[in-house]
Amino acid sequence: MPGRAADRGQVPFCSAAEESRSGVEDSEGGGGQERPGARKQRQDIVWRNVVLMSLLHLAAVYSLVLIPKAKPLTLLWAYFCFLLTALGVTAGAHRLWSHRSYKAKLPLRIFLAAANSMAFQNDIFEWSRDHRVHHKYSETDADPHNARRGFFFSHIGWLFVRKHRDVIEKGRNLDVTDLLADPVVRFQRKYYKISVVLMCFVVPTLVPWYIWGESLWNSYFLASILRYAISLNVTWLVNSAAHMYGNRPYDKHISPRQNPLVTLGAIGLNFNPTTWFIDIMCWLGLATDRKRATKPMIEARKARTGDGSA
Repeated sequence: MPGRAADRGQVPFCSAAEESRSGVEDSEGGGGQERPGARKQRQDIVWRNVVLMSLLHLAAVYSLVLIPKAKPLTLLWAYFCFLLTALGVTAGAHRLWSHRSYKAKLPLRIFLAAANSMAFQNDIFEWSRDHRVHHKYSETDADPHNARRGFFFSHIGWLFVRKHRDVIEKGRNLDVTDLLADPVVRFQRKYYKISVVLMCFVVPTLVPWYIWGESLWNSYFLASILRYAISLNVTWLVNSAAHMYGNRPYDKHISPRQNPLVTLGAIGLNFNPTTWFIDIMCWLGLATDRKRATKPMIEARKARTGDGSA
């Protein structure tokens, strides 16, 4: 992104069109600046998102009746696409690009970017940027899915309203030069809509139809719609349930919790496919510089700030 802000690494939080959608302007059409004595920002409902998400979940419920009619290979393919989707988020947008917990070579970054497009949860740049804001300003108005606003808001409601101005303003000040420096991130962001259509809908639908003769109807609703709806809700549960219910074995003073059901849904628990995937990529030479917490470090932290749970 050109301009002085980009040179400092403090890039505009979103494009002009994206800012308009995000509700940067106040109710009187201003630039979103807080005025003395101004009322708390009213976040307008984004009815397009409400309608689209409602239709998606209705279609997902309908998809359930197709499960007995589908071929076993189609169900396995849908689950495989779910795992790819999860890796695109957990190993890609989350661990690699948001937290920089390891480094990935170009072929692996391309694979994870494609898997991330299959997830259709915003492009890597926006996902990682918002996730960094979430961690830096957790459970405040600058947190995109502030859990203090209740389960519904932190689960899906935050997508039904325009972003709070604090999310926009705090996000502008984040250093995202590492994201902008990655050509894979830039390419995916530039061609995001095309990549989503292909990876989230076209590929999952065509493979069962072309290879083992599944109907396009079953392929579309099971491998695309149902898989997509489930993957979205699994991710959202990390924002909602995992910030409200569960133990806090590492730090009892923060909101995030260890929730076994959410962890299991996010392909985790004691068996952690994301960690295994990264370890295998390191063994293959496609990933390097893993950041790991040692066992003594973990136990010391639990003893110092944990709630005493396992």
